[in-house]
Amino acid sequence: MLPRRRRGTQFQRAADGSMTLLEHLRELRSRLFKASLGILVGMVAGWSVSGRVLNFITQPYCDLMSHRDKPKSGGIGQDLGLTGSCSLLQTGLTDVFTLKLQLALWIALILAGPIWLYQLWAFVAPGLHRHERRWAYVFAGIAAPLFAVGAVLAYVVVAKGLAFLLQFTPSNVTTALEVSGYVKFITNFMLLFGVAFEFPLVVILFNLAGIASAKRLLSWWRVAVFVFFAFSAITVPTADPFGMTAMGGCLSALYFGAVLFAYINDKRRERRRRAEFGDVDDD
Repeated sequence: MLPRRRRGTQFQRAADGSMTLLEHLRELRSRLFKASLGILVGMVAGWSVSGRVLNFITQPYCDLMSHRDKPKSGGIGQDLGLTGSCSLLQTGLTDVFTLKLQLALWIALILAGPIWLYQLWAFVAPGLHRHERRWAYVFAGIAAPLFAVGAVLAYVVVAKGLAFLLQFTPSNVTTALEVSGYVKFITNFMLLFGVAFEFPLVVILFNLAGIASAKRLLSWWRVAVFVFFAFSAITVPTADPFGMTAMGGCLSALYFGAVLFAYINDKRRERRRRAEFGDVDDD
């Protein structure tokens, strides 16, 4: 009697292409369910802390307004428990509820990030080669801190930008911001900075793929710096010089960091080529 052959793990079967289309669809359904369940649990936790997150987001505006005339008692700012002497307007009955629901979703995506990212990776990874999976780990380890740094810088820029914009408000004019619009402004600003800070990874990817060498990337530095500052001037919503300079300067520094990585990678690639082929020309 022949011994029964083991089928191997699901990862191995997906990697060697032995899974059927129906099995792939079942795995996709399972991964989506687990990821959705993690996000749902994260939303429950996010809802419980959404008030504190709202306080954190509105803190730059409240700190600025505390130096101005104190508003009248009441208002949506006090109803939400916002710190500082500020009030935000609610123009619709469901505005605050919808806002807290959106904040809970954002918090859930962050808290449950390891869960849904793992489920996504577990479904995609079997189709990648070993060296591709290794580089994916490196890129993920770099992308997360870069996004976080960009988001933190955006929060700092917002505080400076609000001070710049509010200084043009006359003393006889009362500033009243709509709560949903203000929070959307802040979150979009942080998202923009976070995504923009991922640009060096694109530069590194081009170098690893052999599309652009470090020498060529360095020759483009004037154009790159101009594009960064032009992009900052167009996209930074506060329209203040501090925000444009901060974003453009950081993107330029990250670009030169990516060029340094490309230089090291080109040297490593050249040493490996010489070890394999000696001084033989590429031709």
